[in-house]
Amino acid sequence: MEYRRLGSSGMYVSEIAYGNWITHGSQVEEDAAIKCVRAALDEGITTFDTADVYAGTRAEVVLGKALKGVRRESYELFTKVYFPTGSGKNDRGLSRKHIMESVEASLKRLNTDHIDLYQAHRFDFETPLEETLHAFDDLVRQGKVNYLGFSEWNADQIRAAASIQKERGWTRFVSSQPQYSMLWRVIESEVVPLSKQEGIGQIVWSPIAQGILTGKYLPGKKPPAGSRATDKKSGANFISRWMTDEVLTAVQNLKPIADGVGLSMSQLALAWALQNQNVSAVIMGATKPAQVKENVKAAGVVLGDDVMQAIDAALGSLPERDPKKTESPNPRA
Repeated sequence: MEYRRLGSSGMYVSEIAYGNWITHGSQVEEDAAIKCVRAALDEGITTFDTADVYAGTRAEVVLGKALKGVRRESYELFTKVYFPTGSGKNDRGLSRKHIMESVEASLKRLNTDHIDLYQAHRFDFETPLEETLHAFDDLVRQGKVNYLGFSEWNADQIRAAASIQKERGWTRFVSSQPQYSMLWRVIESEVVPLSKQEGIGQIVWSPIAQGILTGKYLPGKKPPAGSRATDKKSGANFISRWMTDEVLTAVQNLKPIADGVGLSMSQLALAWALQNQNVSAVIMGATKPAQVKENVKAAGVVLGDDVMQAIDAALGSLPERDPKKTESPNPRA
């Protein structure tokens, strides 16, 4: 495993981070999830990412159990706040009330006294940004949170937050968690340049495009039984955008490229994302320990310019690059 600093902070993270968005508490039984976490630790993964909303709060519980007994200083624990965790009007968003209540609930579920990185899961259009940032800063000062980040914020939102944090002397953001893969490159033109300027590193989710970049989905063929594309609980709606013959055919053209550098297609996809120097870590999920052991081999891989160009040529105009696609739900729109 290789490690990188998270943005301009002094904290290192493993290049391959372990995430439990869809798996823990829903797709994978608890015993299997714990085995995957243990395999991740054995392979040198130290960074674990979750969120209060995953599997209706169950994902945090499972991760807390899986990490029980592991020396707390030996891993970095990330979670998020924003999406509804209850039916009340205040059980959502980034109000001070919801943040303060949510962090306490997450600490209990994760069985820890502090969170290494606490992230705004989306931008909240209904709460004053100053209120959100002040609450986050208080959590750092209270010792409940070490660092702050956000997920799926656009450049204007990042810029506004950075300005307020500088002016008020509040704790600065050090991380962004966007979707990023060979097929989804919307952060490259605006978010990444601004993040470099502000000392923010990317912790990217879905670097394998919900499994599309593994190459297991073939044009003109039914998805494999038990795969994500067939399981509504495991994100079938997310993967559906890529399930076209045009995309699946282009992805098959990546196989000889992967073979040429001695990587599986999954490893190639992870290594590709890590070539972006603003990326601090890529998040991978797993349903079995063997997947963990295979995917960590992407750490430390350097792809030559010729390989990166070959990937671009294989995918052509299919990757999404529109920066406006980085967005949060706006209830007022």
